[in-house]
Amino acid sequence: MTRDGAEHRPCGRGRPRSEQSRDAILQATLDLLEEAPLREISIQTIARRAKVGKATIYKWWPGKAYLALEAFLENTGRHAPIPDTGSARQDIMTHISMLSNFYLTRAGRIFAQFLAEGQSDPEFRKSFWDCFLSVRRRTVLPMLRRGVERGELRSDVDTDLVIDLLYAPMVYRLMIGHAPLDERAIQGYVTVLLEGLGTRVVDSRRK
Repeated sequence: MTRDGAEHRPCGRGRPRSEQSRDAILQATLDLLEEAPLREISIQTIARRAKVGKATIYKWWPGKAYLALEAFLENTGRHAPIPDTGSARQDIMTHISMLSNFYLTRAGRIFAQFLAEGQSDPEFRKSFWDCFLSVRRRTVLPMLRRGVERGELRSDVDTDLVIDLLYAPMVYRLMIGHAPLDERAIQGYVTVLLEGLGTRVVDSRRK
């Protein structure tokens, strides 16, 4: 439920909004996330930056985590497209590299805060899953299927497990911070992953 008692609609869909006010609120949230972590940002600060009233924000989002999630969703798609290079290895490497680079920005680091927020707020965890995690998993499926169709990847491995393995090392390093999340690390773990998944680790563009 929202602060005023209205039902929360996940992923930013719901009653018609003033697009100008919505865009201002989302941009203000993204700008503030570049300056400070979510825990240090208040609804009042966002409202002041966006030049709207707090009631306007609470009418559309039940709290700052949900608002930050919608702002994050609109920003993420521009930074982590699903490539189609003709090579499963290159597709995966490019996708993970671009996504990792985004997660290392201040705005991208809020991903870790969403994971933490979901541990104490089951409703937010469901929204995060419905609006982002499950969508991201569905989006990456065509990339894996192309690899299977080209004979680069095995077809007998559970897809959900493959996707877990694809993202898990990146998320682990992002959360724990025990080791770098750089191009060398990405190349290393994608190579290990493909050695287990691949029928052949090849670049099909060279055929």
